[in-house]
Parts: sequence; structure tokens; C-alpha cells
Amino acid sequence: MIGFRVPAGEARAEVRDRGSRFLAVVREARDDASAEASVQELRSEHPDATHHCWAWRLGDPVRERVSDDGEPAGTAGRPMLQVLRGRELSDVVAVVVRWFGGTKLGKGGLARAYAGAVREALESLSVALRVPSAALDLTVPYDRHGAVRRLIHPPEVQVIDEEYGAEVRLRLVVYRHRLAALVAALADLGIAVPDAGPREPG
Repeated sequence: MIGFRVPAGEARAEVRDRGSRFLAVVREARDDASAEASVQELRSEHPDATHHCWAWRLGDPVRERVSDDGEPAGTAGRPMLQVLRGRELSDVVAVVVRWFGGTKLGKGGLARAYAGAVREALESLSVALRVPSAALDLTVPYDRHGAVRRLIHPPEVQVIDEEYGAEVRLRLVVYRHRLAALVAALADLGIAVPDAGPREPG
């Protein structure tokens, strides 16, 4: 599959087990800072909770982090992460806020509750496909403009800006899996290609 699955919005769900309440929130996170901001937001929103456990998967290739936030090791963040993996999601953060209800659930019970809360939230989560892209800024002589234009095939290669002066200046957005082939084709036309800058994946 080209690209990867990401949240298109936010989803929440709540489960209860022997008096304990588990509120799961799943949303998009573009980087570590936005994922951490989501965790802190929910800490502020629910300061009375016993735990704020989380798992996130970011980027492609995927980077993963988890926190049990005081629960027994491996009973919260890791089970939550496994659910996100099972849905093949990236650029996603899941936070589960727990209020202790007075009865211990044991390690197995905790793992089931945390994973179950995330699974329940994912049932109502809308998902989109994100394709990593790069931006290219080109300066093209008029006599090669037509040949360059023939290399542009949306959505994999798109023109987002075009200016006409002494030469034609083009700004392209290119799916990363097509970048090497496009650069090679431009080089064959004698078009210099500066280093491709990263672009917010779309």
C-alpha cells in the first residue's frame, strides 16, 4: 500500500470494569510534540484521574512510544499500542484516562480494559490515507517547458505554483516513491533539481 492510514478526526469511548472507569481518546498526532500535547491536554482536562496512559505511532517508517503512567509494567501502554498496530495506524496517539474504582483488576484485567477502551474508540474513528510527499522548486527554460509538463501526472506529481518570467518557475509536490524517477527524468532534460524539501504529508 502506498502511504499509511491516519486518523481523520478524534474518537472517544468509555468502558467500565468493576468500578474503574476508562476513557479512551484517539486522535491524530503529526510529531512527538503534538502527541505529548494531547497527553498533557487530557491530564489538564481530567486532573482527578488515577492514571493517564498512552501509546503513539508516528511517521513512516513508524516510531512507537508507550507509557503505563504508574500502572504495572506492560499492562496499559503496550496493550494499547498493539490495538493501534492491528489497525495499521500511524500519526496517531491514544490516551486512556483511568479512575480507580476500588477493586484491583490484576495485570490481565488491566491489559484487557486498556486495550478494550482503545478498540472501542477506534470503532467510531474516521481514517484517511496519507502519502509522504516532497516539494521541488524548478527553473525551466521555455524550450523545455512542454517536456517537463509531460512528466506531471497528478496526484503523484502536481503543480502547486507556476510563474512566468525570463524562465518558468515551477513548484511541484511529488509523492516520495516517485521522486527518484522524476529527478532522473528531469536530469535527462538538463533540468537542475535542488534538494527536495520535505512537505507536510497529504
